[in-house]
Amino acid sequence: MSAISTIRNIGPASEAMYNSAGIMTAEQLRDMGADAAYAKLLKHGSRPHFIGYYALHMALQGRPWNDCKGEEKRALRVKFDAIKAAHFNVERSELETFMDHIGLIDRQ
Repeated sequence: MSAISTIRNIGPASEAMYNSAGIMTAEQLRDMGADAAYAKLLKHGSRPHFIGYYALHMALQGRPWNDCKGEEKRALRVKFDAIKAAHFNVERSELETFMDHIGLIDRQ
């Protein structure tokens, strides 16, 4: 099993964010795919950020993060907005997010 940071364009800070959402390996991230992994991040309290979303898509394709342009970027923006609307709760408190990160909230 490989660390997530072995994937091009994903550094230690991003790896820690994925790990805190329960995504522990590069293989697990690849198997989930960018959309499911990003949705899981949002469900675990990460703040949505479009560049992070499309950089993840590029990383999983082995492309530079800034390779996303034009129609591809516009299509990813539509998907990002849908994932954000479905999985990011702006009403969730910082305390609840922290409690979830340390395993005090049952997500069943």
